[in-house]
Amino acid sequence: IFDFNSFEQLCINLTNEKIQQFFNHHMFTLEQEEYRKEGIKWDFIDFGLDLEPTIELIERNMGVFAVMDEECIMPKATDQTFLSKLHGIHSGKHPKYLQPSAKSNLGVIQVHFQIVHYAGCVGYNVDGWLDKNKDPLNENVVELFVKSKEPIFSKLFEAPEVVSSARSGGRKKGASFQTVAMMHKSAVEHLLVTLRSTTPHFIRCILPNMKKKSGVIEAGLVLEQLKCNGVLEGIRIVRKGFPNRLMYQEFVQRYTILAPKAIPPGFMDGMKATQLLVEALNLEENEYRMGHSKVCFVAVLSFQGKA
Repeated sequence: IFDFNSFEQLCINLTNEKIQQFFNHHMFTLEQEEYRKEGIKWDFIDFGLDLEPTIELIERNMGVFAVMDEECIMPKATDQTFLSKLHGIHSGKHPKYLQPSAKSNLGVIQVHFQIVHYAGCVGYNVDGWLDKNKDPLNENVVELFVKSKEPIFSKLFEAPEVVSSARSGGRKKGASFQTVAMMHKSAVEHLLVTLRSTTPHFIRCILPNMKKKSGVIEAGLVLEQLKCNGVLEGIRIVRKGFPNRLMYQEFVQRYTILAPKAIPPGFMDGMKATQLLVEALNLEENEYRMGHSKVCFVAVLSFQGKA
């Protein structure tokens, strides 16, 4: 968390919030929903990692972006009128919005308002925000660069043009009036649509120390990042649940070799064949669950050497 945070950092933090929310939903909600679908007895665990209140504060109706966009069309609006509106709407009313006290603003860097993000409380300075928000890329300028004979220009400006067209329903007219906040929200949503259409795998980047030195690990810093990123909760649900799942037929085909005499010759229902196989492997009752279509296992099995 930086000492000075302006409009650009809020855009970055919104992106981080939405990607983290995507991770939480995939890791915690969908993981537990799978047990319900399979008919496996499971007590739903609420990990308290819903980031929707913070996301709504920034981008939904009467959120920071909406108020800023509204101020951008007001002829006499200033950064301070924008800040006053934010305080009037959210101060003391939204759990993720904080108005700093006068005593806390005695330093060199002024903090005008604070937002409680998943990684911690971040203070923002609104100086210059309206000017920054009213400075989107003009549609005609984007088209000019996209048609450039220089490949680097054409490539760099291709994405903003696509996002802008998507927001305007394919109509060029009106796209020039989009604010930076509008364009950023559209770009993030476009990213999430792409992520939702894939099978995600997550790689966590952990900052080992604040000194930028190799071979130095600050345990407190690393642990705090693991907590904020939901990694520790992810480990917890994996340890309590059954993260390894296979369709019955696939399990039988893959593991019959471990107990070749367990399943009699001839056709047999996949669930029944799986049951015979896991019994022959002497699996403990708490190591697996039989679902409607899949067999689910704990993270580490202990059948090696038993069969």
